[in-house]
Amino acid sequence: MTKKRFLLPLISLLFPLWLQAQPSQEESEKPDSASVFVITPDDPITAMLDSLATIKIFQNINNRRDTSVRRHNFPPGFVPSFSDSIYQARIRIMNDNSPFEFVFNAQVKAYIDLYAQRRRTLTERMLGLSQLYFPIFEEQLDRYDLPLELKYLAVIESALNPTARSRAGATGPWQFMYHTGRLYGLQVNNYVDERSDVLKATIAACEHFRDLYRIYEDWSLVIAAYNAGPGNVNRAIRRAGGVKNFWKVSPYLPRETRNYVPAFIAVTYVMEHAEEHNLYAVPPVYSYLEVDTIHVRHQLSLRTLSDLLEIPLENLNYLNPTFRKNIIPHQPENPYVLNLPKEIATLFLANEENIYNYKRPEEIRQEELAAQMEETTIHVVRSGEVLGSIARRYGTSVRSIQNLNNMRGTLIRPGQRLVVRAPAKRPVSTPSNANVHVVKRGETLGVIASRYRVSVSNLMEWNGLNNSTIKIGQQLIVRPPEGNRSASTERVSETG
Repeated sequence: MTKKRFLLPLISLLFPLWLQAQPSQEESEKPDSASVFVITPDDPITAMLDSLATIKIFQNINNRRDTSVRRHNFPPGFVPSFSDSIYQARIRIMNDNSPFEFVFNAQVKAYIDLYAQRRRTLTERMLGLSQLYFPIFEEQLDRYDLPLELKYLAVIESALNPTARSRAGATGPWQFMYHTGRLYGLQVNNYVDERSDVLKATIAACEHFRDLYRIYEDWSLVIAAYNAGPGNVNRAIRRAGGVKNFWKVSPYLPRETRNYVPAFIAVTYVMEHAEEHNLYAVPPVYSYLEVDTIHVRHQLSLRTLSDLLEIPLENLNYLNPTFRKNIIPHQPENPYVLNLPKEIATLFLANEENIYNYKRPEEIRQEELAAQMEETTIHVVRSGEVLGSIARRYGTSVRSIQNLNNMRGTLIRPGQRLVVRAPAKRPVSTPSNANVHVVKRGETLGVIASRYRVSVSNLMEWNGLNNSTIKIGQQLIVRPPEGNRSASTERVSETG
């Protein structure tokens, strides 16, 4: 008997036994009791969740849980536990009602334990933050016709902390890297980081999701590509033989991304079954329905708002995470948005001009010092200026500016007011028949120039001004005699 004739009966005998030993699809979902997945100490998903332990907004509020609606009679502090079969049944129902492929395995179970047991207190804080941010996410996801479950991706990315920053430099609720954020129109500079702007970053994330789905047409791969980048996912697909299935390409992905989709499944489960795990939201300082928005017409300091409106600065930072140094710059073509509690927004609108014209005590002291010192002026720092350029403009030195303003370093910010010693300018003679305007509260050079149909540069020239800073009660020449009026002045007057 040849070897081939001998093997055929043996194969036919063993094949049914092998077939019986193969697990069914249902059994393959069950975690192997001998296979336990352990989340490593350097896991970035855990690190983001842990960041909620130090977020300032939770340090000054009562961590009382919102238990107004209870469907379960668990005693306070009780931590429920469930068998794998219950997890499987719940996740199977989730899978039947979602475009995502939800499965239950050892990785998913490990992250369920992380959120529902080991970090319960932080998960309840995250549930509180969702009351502020999820309505924003859902509105934009619906607008882009995307699955609403994608809102849970921000939980994985940032634990809903809008100022979160990863070790790699990704920032904001959706953790955009600098270049990816710029690709989707998010502005980043010294004073503004729109990656932390919840609305703008959510719109950018939706556009990114849409672009990735056009490539992969599989939501698990979209999530993987959001984390690792399309390049890594494309290489993994090629190494897996071209199949577009996350679980098949997972062994070829970076370790962080291999955990990313299981963590997403776990977070979706925990957020949708929070009450079954006796998890209740720690209410945030403000919810979505308690916040209003205002377009900022002039540069504004959050510290000034805190002083005038008697709202803690950390609450303003919580509602306005976009502004990195507590300064809202002036951007006339596309004004920045200020988020305020509704009752505070009403107070702001009722006192808007006074707020914009308010000067902090240190600013008043600077002006008094300048008035007492010969050959000094107040310079308001513009965007892009440094001490060296300001010193050259006034013919003085950086050291002189530092001494006059009690500065140790050279860091300055737009809107900052500096006392500057400058060479005396030749006094400007006032024509006998010139019109003189006395500055009133709330007026600026632009307002006065428009009223008298002249240009701001004319006013600065006629009054010997180095910048556009003016004071209440100051007298300004607003129109020279007819014989001395320049052609440029006449053009402004004719065109208005």
